[in-house]
Amino acid sequence: MTRLAAWALLVASLPFLALVKVAVVLYERGGYPTTLALAGGVACTTVVVTAYAAWAWHRFTGRVRLALVARRLALPLVVAYSAYALVYVSAGNVKSPQVRAYYASLHPLLRVALSTVILVDRDLVVTDLIRRRADYRTMGLPGNDGSLHYIQPDGYAHAVDLRTTGRSFVKNRLVQAYFWSMGFATLRHVGTADHLHVELPVR
Repeated sequence: MTRLAAWALLVASLPFLALVKVAVVLYERGGYPTTLALAGGVACTTVVVTAYAAWAWHRFTGRVRLALVARRLALPLVVAYSAYALVYVSAGNVKSPQVRAYYASLHPLLRVALSTVILVDRDLVVTDLIRRRADYRTMGLPGNDGSLHYIQPDGYAHAVDLRTTGRSFVKNRLVQAYFWSMGFATLRHVGTADHLHVELPVR
């Protein structure tokens, strides 16, 4: 039963993980622009969803209609999810309305990755996205010229902070492991402002 549950979890999560991982690999290692990297992730995920749907179609009808399934089911589903991930974050998953207002300024690959983990961790809270030099002075910290919370030359912030206080050790570690395995850099800040810092390197 445990093995069956693990297999079911893998099958269910594979399309989402493929979307994020392929896009990040194409961006970081392949040197592709953000749009093309995300398109690559969408294409790969469409293949996975098409395979699932074609298998189910064959089980019920005895026929395989790959092109039909891909065009009318898999691609629209993947595109719709990607669009949702890029434009929406629930008010319950952000620290404040101000943080939510800055969501569109976060790099698209971070947005997709964030929305994906929120699907399984509904209590995850984003505490910070965009910072200015004045924000560091307000916090009593020296200005950090290399901070990826600043808007970068590509027009996006490349870092996000996630709440860890009040959450279990296991949950925090699993979220950190997820982002690390997808190709993002992670750093756990401890102390009075305990949080998980996640960033996408700037090319």
